[in-house]
Amino acid sequence: MLPTQCLCTKLRRASRNVTRFYDDALVGVGLNVAQYSLLKHVTRLDQPSITSLAEAMGLDRSTLGRNLKVLEAKGLVQLEGGEDQRNRLVSLTPAGRKCIDAALKAWEEAQARMTERLGPEHRAALMALLDDLEYMD
Repeated sequence: MLPTQCLCTKLRRASRNVTRFYDDALVGVGLNVAQYSLLKHVTRLDQPSITSLAEAMGLDRSTLGRNLKVLEAKGLVQLEGGEDQRNRLVSLTPAGRKCIDAALKAWEEAQARMTERLGPEHRAALMALLDDLEYMD
């Protein structure tokens, strides 16, 4: 890899490496980090509409829709009701609940390994910096 002083390039490289780390941790349950995050958001929001789920995740509806189709094909989520496509509700299926329960242990182990690698001070500093960047608008 070529060295760089570009913040965007460094952040993208770091993001890809961290994503790969978490994807590797979740491979045993058949999820990737994006799918795990989506399932966790559905769980936390308890049957959200597609629009509210997209807003909560910071995704556009088309990206969310593509990700939901994959999880629906795997039998992990179901879309139901609603006056139109925007108001359809997303819920976990029993298989989705089982999958997220299995993934939680792998996720927590990955979180612990990442925290150990960074150390508590660097983790806290990184979280503060990421909070600043997450809400730049």
